[in-house]
Amino acid sequence: MTLLAIARPDGGLSLMRLLDDADPEAELAKWQTVHPDGYLGYHIIGEADVPEDRIFRNAWVMDGKTIGCDMDKAREIHRDAMRAARTPKLAALDIAYQRADEAKDDAAKAVIAAQKQELRDVTADPRIDAAQTPAELKAVWPEVLGVTTPSR
Repeated sequence: MTLLAIARPDGGLSLMRLLDDADPEAELAKWQTVHPDGYLGYHIIGEADVPEDRIFRNAWVMDGKTIGCDMDKAREIHRDAMRAARTPKLAALDIAYQRADEAKDDAAKAVIAAQKQELRDVTADPRIDAAQTPAELKAVWPEVLGVTTPSR
């Protein structure tokens, strides 16, 4: 089986697996009927060239003849995952805050407000921008969000 890494004009990367007897140029012509913007180029790669960890799949780019990672895109993907993980936690804290407000418990409201702010601040963690590799970025997952980085 032949594997093509196709660089798209939008900066993304598509992978196409071909049967061994398929002509890459003919298959790419078919691909263009579905993707009218076309492609910038392609390389034949091996299965071993495809990263096993696909968490930042939507940030993959062609780096020469290998698959690389656009770290700016990966950082946004990571921040979006953090936002998704914090959403139910913030909703639960909203309810707790309302109950504390109804009970006129100012101390509880202050604690809850601080917890909510901690959750809001997770996407501003300077380690996100400092990460130079997908592995370093993946390691940035604050305990306040619970489990380690979810698989995406």
